[in-house]
Amino acid sequence: MTKLKFYGIDAIGLRAREEVLPGRLIVMEGTDGVGRSTQVQFLRPWLESVGYAVIDTEMTRSELAGPGLKQAKEGHTLGPITLNLFYATDFVDRFEREILPALRAGFIVLTDRYIYSLIARSLVRGADPHWLRSIYGLALKPDIIFYLKIDLEDLIPRVLQSGGFDYWESGMDMRLGSDLYESFVEYQTRMLAVFDEMVDEYNFHVIDASLPAEQMLEQIKHQIIPLLPHG
Repeated sequence: MTKLKFYGIDAIGLRAREEVLPGRLIVMEGTDGVGRSTQVQFLRPWLESVGYAVIDTEMTRSELAGPGLKQAKEGHTLGPITLNLFYATDFVDRFEREILPALRAGFIVLTDRYIYSLIARSLVRGADPHWLRSIYGLALKPDIIFYLKIDLEDLIPRVLQSGGFDYWESGMDMRLGSDLYESFVEYQTRMLAVFDEMVDEYNFHVIDASLPAEQMLEQIKHQIIPLLPHG
C-alpha cells in the first residue's frame, strides 16, 4: 500500500482520515522528447495483461484547467507567473480528481510527468524555490520516479524527427536566443541541469534515454515488479 508521504503539508487531510491507498503511483520524468509517453504506452497494456487496473495521466489533461491552458499557450503571451499558476491548477485538479481516487481504488497510476517537470520549468523561469515548494507540497511522494536522462546532443535529433522545436519547450518566451534553435539549446541545457540536480533530492531512478525504447522498458519493468501489490 502507498505510504502517505508528502513533500510538504497534508493539505487534503489524508492523514486525519487515516486513509489507506492500496494503489501505486509510478512517475515518468524527463525533458521533452526523451520517450516518456512511449514508456507509458508500453507499460499500461503490460500491467493490464497481468491483472492490474491502470490509469494514465499527463499535464494539461485536467478538465478544469487543461483546455484553457492549451488555448492560452497558443497565443504565446503567457507570463511566467501566470504560466506557473495555470500548470499548478492543472496538477492539483488532476491530483484530486484522477490520481487520488485511482490510488484509493487500488489502481496503478502511470503519470507522464509529475511535479518535477513543473518545478524545473518554473525554476528555469526564475520562480522562487520556496514558493514552488509551498504550491506542490501537497503532492504525494510516488512509489517510484523514473528519470529518462539524455544528453543535449542526443535530444536534438529526436526532437527534430518527432515534429521539430516547440515554442514553449524551446523557452522562446524567455528570449534565450536569436532563433528557435538557439533558444532550444539554451533552454534545454538549463532544464537538463535542473533535472540532474533533482536526482538525489527526489530519489530519481535514472534510465539512459539514449537506449532503444525496448531496452529502457525492460529496465523499468525490472524495477516496477517488486513494487506491485500482490493479491
